[in-house]
Order: sequence, then structure tokens, then C-alpha cells
Amino acid sequence: EHWNDEATYGILLLYYVAASPNTPAKDKAIVFSALGYFILPLDLISDFMPVIGFADDIAAISWAVSTVWVNITPEIKEKARAKMHEWFSDFNEQEPSAK
Repeated sequence: EHWNDEATYGILLLYYVAASPNTPAKDKAIVFSALGYFILPLDLISDFMPVIGFADDIAAISWAVSTVWVNITPEIKEKARAKMHEWFSDFNEQEPSAK
């Protein structure tokens, strides 16, 4: 369940980074690539495999977040946290850091 919150928070960060007019086109391309990989049915590891099925998707999201981290402003973090609280009342405030 914890990885689910972290993955959703990462996806929201990427969404808000992509929506920001201050994000360079190169970084937006990285975001769209990672989000596209997440939603498309073609994967390196099938999503239907228990436990490891989403591992490649999570890796793509994590890579994109760390790659565009410089564009993730406090305002973007707050928007993502607010949406997480809206969707999940028990969202843990501890935020993942860029690696």
C-alpha cells in the first residue's frame, strides 16, 4: 500500500510539472514519456504478474521524478499533496525525495 501512495504522489508531481508553463520542453517530454509508459498496455513486465507487474511502471515514474526534480517547486508539491489528501484521507505526509 505504501508504494501505491508513493507512486500516485509521483504521478501527480509529474502531472503538475507537465502543466507548468515554466517546465522546459525537454523535461515535459520526459514526463510525457514516463506517464505514457505507465498508462500504455505494452510493458517490459506484464502488469498482470502479481507483485512485480508494476515494478517497471514504478521505476519509470521514479526515474522521471528524479530527472525533472529541479522543476518540482514547493507549489507543485503542495498541489500534489492537496490532491492526495482529497483522494486518500490517510495519505502520509512524508514525501519521497529525489534520488
